[in-house]
Amino acid sequence: MVKKLFKIGILGFAIIFTSCKNDEGKTVETEEIEFRKDAELYLIDTSGDTLQSLDIEIADDDYSRATGLMYRESLEQDHGMLFVYSSAARRSFYMKNTYIPLDLVFFASDSTIVSFQKDAKPLDETSLPSVEPAQFILEINAGASESWGLTKGDHFSVQQN
Repeated sequence: MVKKLFKIGILGFAIIFTSCKNDEGKTVETEEIEFRKDAELYLIDTSGDTLQSLDIEIADDDYSRATGLMYRESLEQDHGMLFVYSSAARRSFYMKNTYIPLDLVFFASDSTIVSFQKDAKPLDETSLPSVEPAQFILEINAGASESWGLTKGDHFSVQQN
């Protein structure tokens, strides 16, 4: 009886084990992640002039902040992602599973720019920290912060749909 149960157990394990094997050589098709407009963001210089307006996705929960722009193939020039935290702290990002070169703009609780990480390289896991505590982080295409003339002290305003 014990031998029979042992054989049945081994057979059951073998069936389960083989059914969990990967289908080697087969490509899993995934759908491209589409941009979801949550709001419009206006980048405003210290004199009050609007430098740029963007359609943005808002990442304000643990999952969306952890995922960010990972796995995206492209980002339109007038699009971005705004990460929102409940308070200001030193923040650090990396580019794991991110295929798009990005600029990261770090904002204080009052929405003023406190630091930048420019030209973040795709798939690079090097830490990209804020210089000062930040409550908001905007991810945009690499080079955009330079071409729009963003500087420390500029701020943003958001208009939700």
